[in-house]
Amino acid sequence: QVQLVESGGGSVQAGGSLRLSCAASGSIYSSNCMAWFRQAPGKEREGVAVAFDDGTTSYADSVKGRFTVSKDNAKNTLSLYMNSLKPEDTAMYYCAAPYGTSLCRLVTRYDYTYWGQGTQVTVSS
Repeated sequence: QVQLVESGGGSVQAGGSLRLSCAASGSIYSSNCMAWFRQAPGKEREGVAVAFDDGTTSYADSVKGRFTVSKDNAKNTLSLYMNSLKPEDTAMYYCAAPYGTSLCRLVTRYDYTYWGQGTQVTVSS
């Protein structure tokens, strides 16, 4: 059984920074990527950033240049460094991973099998 546990959320003012972490346990070794999604109240869940086992990363246009995703294959952890935060970044942030090999796209949540419970990020203006 795979478990994903996020941590590091909180409240910051616009322009501030936060670091999110996701710890994976179980048979996560078969997954070829891990990703961050977010969901604001009344909105669809959207992909934020994905990191592949080979070191490749990809970001949503809305966070490019501000967020950095990092995956530690040895520790099965995923981090998201968020800088220059904006009020529109306010959302519940979720860690996700696929079962086995996936396309790991950010445009759909259905490439991912396992999800964490989420950690709240609130950015005030």
